[in-house]
Amino acid sequence: MASIFYFVVKLIPLSAIGISAIMIGFACINIARIRPNVLGEYSELLLKTGMGTTAELLEELGLRNKAIYLPSNMRDDKPQALIPLKLEKEVQLAKSKIAGVLLVSYGDNPDDKAIVVTTPGSKIIDMLETKPGPTSGEIEAAVTYILTGVLDIANSVTVYLTGSEVIAEIGGSRIDYEDSRYFHCLGSPIASIVATISSEAMQKPVKLKEESYKHGKRQIILEVLS
Repeated sequence: MASIFYFVVKLIPLSAIGISAIMIGFACINIARIRPNVLGEYSELLLKTGMGTTAELLEELGLRNKAIYLPSNMRDDKPQALIPLKLEKEVQLAKSKIAGVLLVSYGDNPDDKAIVVTTPGSKIIDMLETKPGPTSGEIEAAVTYILTGVLDIANSVTVYLTGSEVIAEIGGSRIDYEDSRYFHCLGSPIASIVATISSEAMQKPVKLKEESYKHGKRQIILEVLS
């Protein structure tokens, strides 16, 4: 554009403006490249700070069960996670709404006891402008908005629905998995956000089945419960 102004139109002032625009463009590109990831680090700090009380509770009770993420329509209009007290492979949830207290009965047997806790996803869900629908595209868009846009703790998100599973692949995640009771039960903060959004979108409880790191991406597998 600057060369056109200079050689064709013969307007030196416009040529100078064109050259200035080019210089500003290159400067903006370089600034974006060297910008420190302050937002991502701040988001990570806030997410991990909110885990403190729940982590202490899980350690005190010695729980090792995988969490079941409940949609808001099953828990006083607030999405939370249920962790059974006794170790069992399959959890049969009652059809009725689960009481809004810490210690709950979730099934038909007297021993079906669990604690229900607030997770990072419980708070983050309020940042969505609209609730996503039950398709992979809508879930992926919502998770992408939160992780890459609002929190800046990941670079890319891909979501698949296969049968009764939700599979999410997170590229460039900036929160590592830790070997702790909290992470074993509830998953990483990123897994918690994915599970909460998926549960809300499908209006069904989902169980954190697996979280792993493969081929440079974090893979989160959720089981959708009926």
